[in-house]
Amino acid sequence: MRWLVLLALPCLLTAEVTRIHVADRTDVLDGRSLGPAGAYERVVAKVRFALDPRLSANRIIHDLDLAPKNAQGKVEFSADLYVLKPRDPAQGNGVLLFEVSNRGGKGLLGRFNSASGSSDPTTAEEFGDLWLMKQGYTLVWLGWQWDLPRTPGLLRLDAPIVKGIKGPVRAEFIPNQVDKVMPLGDRNHQAYPPVAGEPVTLTRRSEPEGKAGTIPPAAWRLSPDGQSIRMDAGFKPGVIYEAVYTAQDPRVQGTGMAAIRDLISFMKHQSDGLSVLGDQPRFLRHAIAFGVSQSGRLLRTFLYNGMNADEKGRKVFDGVWADVAGGGRGSFNHRFAQASRDGQAFLNLHYQTDLYPFTDLAMEDPVTGRKDGLLSRLKPESVPKIFYTNGSHEYWGRAAALIHVTPDGRADAPPPPTTRIYFLAGTQHGSGRLPPVRQSTRNLANPVDFRPIHRALLEALRAWVVRGVEPPESRYPRISKGELIPAATYKNPAGDHPRRALAALRLNFGPEFEAAGIVTIEPPEAGAPFPVLVPKPDAAGIDVGGIRMPEAAHPLGALTGWNFRAQAIGAPKEPAALIGSFLPMTPEAVKARHGQRDDYIERVTDAANALIRDRLLLMEDRQRAVARAGALYDAVVSKKLK
Repeated sequence: MRWLVLLALPCLLTAEVTRIHVADRTDVLDGRSLGPAGAYERVVAKVRFALDPRLSANRIIHDLDLAPKNAQGKVEFSADLYVLKPRDPAQGNGVLLFEVSNRGGKGLLGRFNSASGSSDPTTAEEFGDLWLMKQGYTLVWLGWQWDLPRTPGLLRLDAPIVKGIKGPVRAEFIPNQVDKVMPLGDRNHQAYPPVAGEPVTLTRRSEPEGKAGTIPPAAWRLSPDGQSIRMDAGFKPGVIYEAVYTAQDPRVQGTGMAAIRDLISFMKHQSDGLSVLGDQPRFLRHAIAFGVSQSGRLLRTFLYNGMNADEKGRKVFDGVWADVAGGGRGSFNHRFAQASRDGQAFLNLHYQTDLYPFTDLAMEDPVTGRKDGLLSRLKPESVPKIFYTNGSHEYWGRAAALIHVTPDGRADAPPPPTTRIYFLAGTQHGSGRLPPVRQSTRNLANPVDFRPIHRALLEALRAWVVRGVEPPESRYPRISKGELIPAATYKNPAGDHPRRALAALRLNFGPEFEAAGIVTIEPPEAGAPFPVLVPKPDAAGIDVGGIRMPEAAHPLGALTGWNFRAQAIGAPKEPAALIGSFLPMTPEAVKARHGQRDDYIERVTDAANALIRDRLLLMEDRQRAVARAGALYDAVVSKKLK
């Protein structure tokens, strides 16, 4: 592995990005041309940053002023960088497409190229159909999260550490089988270990709103490394276990957002994708951010923290696309933040995820009297073009309705003209698979693959950013049209449905949380919930008010965003995490409604053509979408689904 060191030359590097170490630079797929942009190369590097806590642009980063500083009074840290770029940047499309890495991974190629997953793609299968390369994008990933598992290949942030500070940390664990070990980190992530000699409280309860019972300390013990708790009697599946303890030496997790801000500004205004040293023409003229789930919540937090303006006040991202983030933000910028934690109806309860404000424009909370919005900290010239995409699951498990209703839930709250909201009806948190199977769930998982719509939306966002071409109008369920209803009134025409959807609560983490990011109350005090609204289903069990893939436009059964936990993993009446349902018709009912296979293919082709006319599907993806619907038809009428 060869190392190329870019020195801190005044003509090249800013005060924020101080040095880039290029660890490896190789041709993609043996250097063959991948489309109009020609050959691509892969760049693996380490970026070093320095932040001045005294600058107004950095004051939002909690605890930055307490971190160790260099001789210039700046806080230094580093992050992993990964780039796929045209070898000749002049041949690219001039757009930097940045994916906020989800838990250290890379999902862009799977989402837009239909590729197999890889942390370091090298094979044809791992690059897929090369659609992104054929469009000429420069693809960029950067580590922004410190607490990742120790799995090789993940993109990491080496966040600054504030020594000597203590504070409360809470760990939640809901096992899916009898297990003697409870991790203190979220799933397989690193945890803040408890301070030796400080008390640890371990409780259990069966429901989110249930009364917690304390487990005697004699029944369990901490692991030597402080990363887990062992209980010889075993943790029972479907039970909510919660440990609260004191930790010390917090990481400054908010530097992850600053790293993204400063790298993108650097690449737009100075480096052009790390091509060469010295002054060169600028080929990267625009930057688009894309983030899925946790990464989409990070982008919503990025906007709320005013990070889309760099230290010089320049716009960072020209376009921001938060996918399946719902109304959430996350544990991304406070003391002892656990960036891996999310928040669902029955998992990771009461973390710093579903917090007011939810809408882009400022809205007053009728309970607290506070008025705020996601874009309130950004000047108009720093506001990007924004896409929010959510599926049916996000209305049940991510409080998605709150991004487009008033805080009292009584009226629609239209987005600003710089924002589009797209609801993909009848979908789960991620694209489904064929044939549909149960995934530790009562019902078959939702099989809808919405990725073809995403390719069309990326083209629409690029045209909006680069040429000012207005994208398709927003499509989401409205209160005014009777499409959005209280979850308590939802009735599934195909049978049973979960008794709970995620309720965003007014949580009190202590008097210093909002201003300084300091948590003093853990678990937090739960106040009044915000309204819980979900889309109304039609007679076939498909949510109304959104965009439908062909198999949802002509359904072969109910397609929902919710499912139930399987009996085997405990709590079988509770909603499954992230997975929707497919409740198929009988083969006889399918043929009675849709006719023979050729009849069905004709119908779904018409539905695909309608999406193309609305710029929600690319012509080149029509056959793929139709074939997928046909494969689902075959699976249902074959009588092999159980």
